[in-house]
Amino acid sequence: MLDETALNAFIRSALAEDIGNGDHSTMACIPPTAKGKALLKIKEDGILAGMQVAEAIFRWLDMYTVFTPFKNDGDAMKKGEAAFEVEAAVHTLLMGERLVLNCMQRMSGIATLTHQYVEKLKGYHTRVLDTRKTTPNFRLLEKEAVRIGGGVNHRMGLYDMVMLKDNHIDFAGGITAAVNKTVVYLKERNLPLKIEVETRNIEDVREVLAVGQVDRIMLDNFSPDQMAEALSVINGRFETEASGGITLDTLEAYAKTGVDFISVGAIIHHAVSLDLSLKAVIS
Repeated sequence: MLDETALNAFIRSALAEDIGNGDHSTMACIPPTAKGKALLKIKEDGILAGMQVAEAIFRWLDMYTVFTPFKNDGDAMKKGEAAFEVEAAVHTLLMGERLVLNCMQRMSGIATLTHQYVEKLKGYHTRVLDTRKTTPNFRLLEKEAVRIGGGVNHRMGLYDMVMLKDNHIDFAGGITAAVNKTVVYLKERNLPLKIEVETRNIEDVREVLAVGQVDRIMLDNFSPDQMAEALSVINGRFETEASGGITLDTLEAYAKTGVDFISVGAIIHHAVSLDLSLKAVIS
């Protein structure tokens, strides 16, 4: 479930961006006392995501909103179905409509693509991870969509895990120096953060094994054969993560190696929004 404080902060900012000094289209022709209903109509097949967000948006605008869900986050959805009905002030429905649709369409696209990767991994030990390749200020909902689609959230940002990537390693003077400095840094500050190190070849892997003190080894741009060799050398001492241009077509080849995780930025940045619409219910 989404953190309520973070979600409310997002809603506040997003509505301020959209409404500005007022929804003049609505205020011009709809009396503020008018009440109404609207139906969220599904126009494409996929995995539904964003129901919690939609309800929160409408309730932010009108605490007396009546939100009636017909489906849940993570459900398979079919064209022609309805996801929910919402009853509130008409001003609330019209002010919240675009933000709800933008969030749900984007989240459903991500959840649907993530689900395709997760389905490919059925029967394997490997899990799919997201990355920090997200839309600025929308990461909270994009990563929630990954979770809804069956994927695993990696770190949320730079603050909740140490990831020593190629540039960190090069600037620090190598893998051994980067790891040793990080261990001292975390100990001095009493920060219980996990450490992951990126490796670019089998020599890097051997250096990480020699220095130790890490939790996960990222194997970046390894072929499946190179991955299998690296995993043999690691021999279960640390968690392992495959990264670098892995697609739906190549996913199983990597999963067959027994790697613990495969990180795929594309489940977010290549996802296509699904078509949904919010339509007035006129009795």
